[in-house]
Amino acid sequence: MKSPIQIKKIAQEVIDIEYRSIKKLSGSINDDFVEAVDLITKSNGRLIVAGVGKSANISSKLVATFNSTGQPSIFLHAADAIHGDLGNVQQGDIVICLSKSGNTKEIKLLISNLKVLGNKIISICGNPSSYLVKNSDINIDGSIPEEACPYDLAPTSSTTAQLVLGDALAICLLKNRGFTKEDFARFHPGGILGKKLTLKVDSLINNKKPLVQEDTLIKDVIVEISKNRLGATAVSDSKNIVIGIITDGDLRRSLEKNSVFSDLLARDIMTSNPKIVGSETLVYDAFKIMKSFNITQLIIEDEKVYKGIIHLHDIIEEGIVK
Repeated sequence: MKSPIQIKKIAQEVIDIEYRSIKKLSGSINDDFVEAVDLITKSNGRLIVAGVGKSANISSKLVATFNSTGQPSIFLHAADAIHGDLGNVQQGDIVICLSKSGNTKEIKLLISNLKVLGNKIISICGNPSSYLVKNSDINIDGSIPEEACPYDLAPTSSTTAQLVLGDALAICLLKNRGFTKEDFARFHPGGILGKKLTLKVDSLINNKKPLVQEDTLIKDVIVEISKNRLGATAVSDSKNIVIGIITDGDLRRSLEKNSVFSDLLARDIMTSNPKIVGSETLVYDAFKIMKSFNITQLIIEDEKVYKGIIHLHDIIEEGIVK
């Protein structure tokens, strides 16, 4: 058994080795890389990402990244491909093949069949003399100084290199196509990402619209706040234009400062010029405003028409923030 100090040292060495490997990858961003981005961008086909062993695991992850950023992609396990799944590859598809050695039986069989089919092949491989590299249209150099595995057996630095280069491809394709956060939202309608990019405050406004006039007595203000359970009420003038907000905190502070509390009016304790957003404001943007001003409520208003109040708790319940 290793001591805690030894375990920490081993872990740090692994991180250092993989860091050096990733840093070296800057040299792989050359004309071949640019050509690969250009080829994929101009293609009307899908992107097939293939590998075997640990490289297959990285391929699967990259497919998820490509799909989520607007590049239609399919994962193809090299071993399954040579036993029937090659039928998934269509004319016009581009194949990215990941491999450390580039010489495994499955990779050789896959590549030889793809050559017959006429598909363009991009390899991410660190062995320039391999069958894969020699038979690829474009190779992105995935060579590494060393594996983090002390026996050079378990793929560690090499698969990290594949992942980083694949991510670099995905982001270059994203920017090359002008893929926006709105596009991203279309591919992530569910979950936290989708909500951050699509959910608007109008969907969180309920039928409760706490509102008092500026000359409303404090006791009636308290009733209005308690009745709606939003911890606040908007305050309007005689023309029903919102001019302030009163929160639970405002009531407490006023109670501490004033010996005669019951005679006060809403205008006496309200916060003037409250923070207001439109109903089309993204909930996540509303949260950032709350955080910036250290407040928990925002008034929702469209063209001077009061719509309601959104509370920080409403946003938390949606799971957008914690």
